[in-house]
Amino acid sequence: MARSIPRLYVVTDRQQTAGRPLEAVVAAAAQGGAGMVQLREKDLTARELYDLGARLQDLLSPHGIPLLINDRLDVAQALDAAGVHLAGHSLAPAHARRVLGPDKLIGVSTHSLDHARRAMREGVDFIVYGPVFDTPSKRQYGAPQGLQRLAEVVANITCPVIAIGGIDTDNLSQVLQTGAHGVAMIRAVLAAPDPCYAARQLRYQLNAEQNR
Repeated sequence: MARSIPRLYVVTDRQQTAGRPLEAVVAAAAQGGAGMVQLREKDLTARELYDLGARLQDLLSPHGIPLLINDRLDVAQALDAAGVHLAGHSLAPAHARRVLGPDKLIGVSTHSLDHARRAMREGVDFIVYGPVFDTPSKRQYGAPQGLQRLAEVVANITCPVIAIGGIDTDNLSQVLQTGAHGVAMIRAVLAAPDPCYAARQLRYQLNAEQNR
């Protein structure tokens, strides 16, 4: 079943908020137009992640913004979150679907065309591909893939492709010209002096490109 996947995907990282509470930053991003949020705090225990996720859900639910949990099916189930975002080395999407059911969103991080194709065959709702440009948070996944490889993935994948890695308002237009459905952001939103304004500017550019 085709899903409507938001185009501005904010991924959390408590280390990027300049000391501000994550909840406050996410709330500001939601007000600015974030369409979907991934809770990605790998250092937290299951209980800590659940508690933080519950607070974020309380903030996001009134706006109708889905919250996905990074790689923790147990926490996603306990929260009745909108879905889960799987790492490339994680449980197969088909297995996650059996656990979560047909109504939940499943996204997967991918770093090659082969991996993206495999994820698509396994029935994910969307993939995240990157890093497109250099960014500190994604250096562990190898060299930047660049716009040409992103365009190749988009051309060969039928589910929505969300680009990640070093994307900001200066290069967003180039990214979208590849046909990418949307973008995932960490620093560009969380580290911004005004996360609401940052999200609003990104959302404005996304809408402008879509309407061209």
